[in-house]
Formats: sequence, structure tokens, C-alpha cells
Amino acid sequence: MTSFLTSSSDGGTRMARAGWVLVWALSVGQLISWGTLYYSFAVYALPMERELGWSKIELNGALSLGLLIGGLLALPVGAWIDRRGGHALMVTGSLVGGVLLLLWSVTTDLVAFYALWAVMGVVLSATLYEPAFAVLTANLGAHYRRGITTLTLLGGLASTVFIPLTQLLIEIMGWRHSLIVLAAFNLGVCATVHAVVLRGTRPGLSPAPSMSAGVQAGEAAPDRSPLRRALGTAAFWGLLVAFSGYGFVGSAMTFHLIPLLTERSMDTATIVAMMALIGPMQVFGRLVLLAAEHRLTARMTGRVVVALQPVSVLVLMLASTSIFWVAAFFVLYGMTNGMMTIVRGTIVPEVLGRRGYATINGAIALPGAFARAVAPAGAALLWEIGNNYGAVLWFMLAVYCVAAVALWAATSAAPAQEE
Repeated sequence: MTSFLTSSSDGGTRMARAGWVLVWALSVGQLISWGTLYYSFAVYALPMERELGWSKIELNGALSLGLLIGGLLALPVGAWIDRRGGHALMVTGSLVGGVLLLLWSVTTDLVAFYALWAVMGVVLSATLYEPAFAVLTANLGAHYRRGITTLTLLGGLASTVFIPLTQLLIEIMGWRHSLIVLAAFNLGVCATVHAVVLRGTRPGLSPAPSMSAGVQAGEAAPDRSPLRRALGTAAFWGLLVAFSGYGFVGSAMTFHLIPLLTERSMDTATIVAMMALIGPMQVFGRLVLLAAEHRLTARMTGRVVVALQPVSVLVLMLASTSIFWVAAFFVLYGMTNGMMTIVRGTIVPEVLGRRGYATINGAIALPGAFARAVAPAGAALLWEIGNNYGAVLWFMLAVYCVAAVALWAATSAAPAQEE
């Protein structure tokens, strides 16, 4: 297998050149995968609604189906990566994702669109952050935090790059032809990157690169199920509740911010410009964490972030039509969202250990993915009931508060596993 670590002069390890190639190549793949397979839906919803006559609930229902299926696959995908690695899985995901975007470009039937998004759910589970985090955690030893933070720096620009780019492509060539361009990104770039760079990566249940004797300090022996051990801890269940709440609000925000702000009489160009703040703010938040890597643990960061997330919703609720306060929301939301992505990837090994990371993370992510799946349609239903986004925002605020309490409880209950 490829050597991603080398010995350093002080007797420890450092990331070899191959390790940095792995990190940056996966980062490019995440930028494109998130931008084309996930964030693009928010831009396509309005032109599809106008041309095809499908309602918000019908459109978001297809998205919810895909996210639900992706969530149900979180645990088996994690187990696959722990046992076989991410190479074949992520290559196949990028190829199928490109084909699905081509099919999306010619769809005219709602049932076919739902079938397309059902398969897209499989693709999302095989290409987005969770499998990439698992590959880095299995192959970078104690440097997994730096690898994940670096990866999310570029991945965090997905919305900033692809929401305006997709909108521009739609304006130039129409929404159908623009999907062909997005498909080419997946088939030509992501599939190639995953095919070349992931060859030689190790599975998560092989001995970790930094382990010299077969068991890492503070972790279970190889013959004991890491997932079974985790299920018996309060930290596991607290993280599960926290990330489920985070997933629900994040998904609802992603796919309803454009219609929410349109309801406040903001034009599409201004909304897209405001949404473009999210990416840079995510990157800024992650740069702060990178600079403070040796002073801030994942649990410390998580506690601060979950305390600020409800504040971001309050700012949006109070913003009304003020451009200044809407911009303030996007700045705060982007920063906390960017930091939370790193917390998601690093807090599990910090409080539950690195062995079996992909399986444990998949189990935690499963209900979170279900929450992300129901969020678009659920928010649309709340809108239908109230005929405005007031009830939706109050519900988001309540969910964020529950998530904050759960994460504080989880990180208070768990002893440190490493660092």
C-alpha cells in the first residue's frame, strides 16, 4: 500500500508527499461533488417549477427521497470502507453521479425524477464528506485532523463556486443543457481523481499507520466490535442527537433560503450574491481552526459552535428585509457551518477512538441523514400550513437548541481517547 506517512526527526510521524496529494485530490473531488450533486438542486428548483409545473413539495420530495436513501446507506457504506477502503466505492459513485445528471437534463416525468433521485441517494452516500473523512482517518494516522481540516477548506467553497456558476450556466444555456456541463465535471474530473489517487489506500480496520503494536492507546482490541463499544456510551447517543439536529437545519436552510428570501421581496441576483458569502465564511472558520489546531480540541470547538448556531437563526428571523442583517446571518451561519463540518469529522475519533471510525460515524450519521432527508419536504409542509416561513424559522431555532444541549452533554460525558 502507498506510504502516506514518514518518520520525523523527533521519532514521530509526518505526512509524506503522497499524504498531501491524497488530501488535496480528495478536496477537489469534494468541491465538485458537493457543488454539482447537492447544492445545484437549490438553483434548479425554481426553473423546474416554472417549466414543469411541479410544486415545492413535489420537487423537494424527490430530494428528500434521495437524502433518505443516502442516510439509510450511511452504516453499510461505513462498514464497507472499514473493510475494503474507499477506492472502488468513490470511483463508482462519481461515474453514476455523472450519468444521473445527464438523465436529469432530459427528465419530464415526476415519477422518473423520483427514481433518479432514489439512485442519487446512493451516489451521495458514496461520494460526499463521510467516505472522504473515513479514508483520511484510516490513512493519515494522528494527522487525520489536519487532513480533514484541509479538505474542508476547499470543499467549503462548493456553494460559493457552484451556486453562482450553475445560475450563470442556466442563464446562458437553460437549465437542461447546464446539467450536461455539471455531468462532465463528475465524469471527467471526480471519477479520474478517485480512480488514480485512492488506489493503494488502506481500509479503516487495517492497523492504523501510527500503530506499532496492534492496538492504539485508549481504543478497543481488534477482536472487539468498535460499534458495539460505542453504542454503550452516552457520548455516542449525544453526538447522534446533535448531528441529527444540525443535519435537519442545514438541509432546510440549503434548499429554502432562496424561496425564504424571495418571500421577503429580495431579487434572485441579490440572494445568490448573499448565499455566495457562505463558502468564504466556511473557509474562514476552518482557517481559524487550522491555526488553532494544537490549542482547540474538537469537543471545545463543538461547544462554541452549537452555542452560536441558534444565534444565527435569531439574526435571520430579525433581519426582515435589511440587507445588512441578512448579510450578518450569512456570515455567522457560514462560519459556524464550516466549523461544524470539521467537528463532525474529528470529534468521533477524539471521544470514541479511531478504530472502526467509518462504521461508528456511519451509525451516527444514519439518523442525521434521515433528518436531512425529511427537512426539505418538512419545511415545505410547514410553509404550506402557515403560508409563510415564520413557523419554519421557529422550528429551526428549537432544533438547534436541542442539538446544542445534546452535544454539550456528549462531550461532558466522554473521556479523551487521543490527542
